[in-house]
Amino acid sequence: MASFKYNNVYINDSFTVAGPLEADGQIHKFDLVMNDYYYKEKTFLDAEIKMQKTVIDNLLYRNKLKGQIDLLIGGDLSNQLSITSHCAVNFDIPYLGVYSACASFLEGMIIAANMIDTKRIRNSLVITSSHNLNSERQFRFPIEYGAPRALTTTFTATGSVGIIMSGNMSKFKLESATIGKAVDYNMKDATHMGAVMAPAAALTLQEHLQELKRDVDYYDVIITGDLGEIGSKIFKEFLKTSFNIKLKNHLDCGGEIFVKSQEVYSGSSGPVTLPLVVFNKILKNNRYKKILLIATGSLHSKDTTNQKKAIPSIAHALSLEVI
Repeated sequence: MASFKYNNVYINDSFTVAGPLEADGQIHKFDLVMNDYYYKEKTFLDAEIKMQKTVIDNLLYRNKLKGQIDLLIGGDLSNQLSITSHCAVNFDIPYLGVYSACASFLEGMIIAANMIDTKRIRNSLVITSSHNLNSERQFRFPIEYGAPRALTTTFTATGSVGIIMSGNMSKFKLESATIGKAVDYNMKDATHMGAVMAPAAALTLQEHLQELKRDVDYYDVIITGDLGEIGSKIFKEFLKTSFNIKLKNHLDCGGEIFVKSQEVYSGSSGPVTLPLVVFNKILKNNRYKKILLIATGSLHSKDTTNQKKAIPSIAHALSLEVI
């Protein structure tokens, strides 16, 4: 069984750095906004490292937790988690680097929740980031190259989000989680990640509901990570035809950051997409009390794509309750 229930695991605080394009989109309030993609650094890589460091510094200072974090968990899209690892060396904290592509943040939250719930640790800081110009250069083409894009392509969001998790009661409780399985539906188009990830999201949702004996209407809203406009339609159709689940209370974060006039094709992608929306929009209103997050990840690399291998995908689920 890949699903767990938690007794006393809470999100105590969050901090967000957003890119300039993200700040001009649908969400207008972030903790901090970058004026440009260099963030006063010499390279985009250094800018993304600085984004993560800024998030962690602010969380530690604001919560007076310097020297008191038991575990730092983080992940990003750059080669071998280079961003998060270069950031982690600035902090004297035990560190776990995780990778599920755009599902990495929820993977980190699940690991932290399991360790807090079993009292292995008292608290944890979970971090992620993505930078459009770093990710596009690694997985597609450098922006300067001017390559045309398919309409199915998603646009990597720029930003960093970190949270403090512990057993100390707060308004946001982690209620349960389901660890996803890697699946392969022989999809080979890296410009259509919504289609690649949609089956994994559907399978994880089905297993979450089945293992916890819940109906889809148990949740006020079911939020996927970055399927995008086209991937969201495939996700709903897959649920209907494969599991007879008709989803009405669905929101995809890929469509909640940018506006159409910004020409981001099928929507936003990247591991920061889901937490940008969840912590700067969803949890800042009182509309939803029972929330299921399903983070989606496309598990490909530039090497496997260039060798025409099929792209595996994964999705992890996490249930939040606003109390």
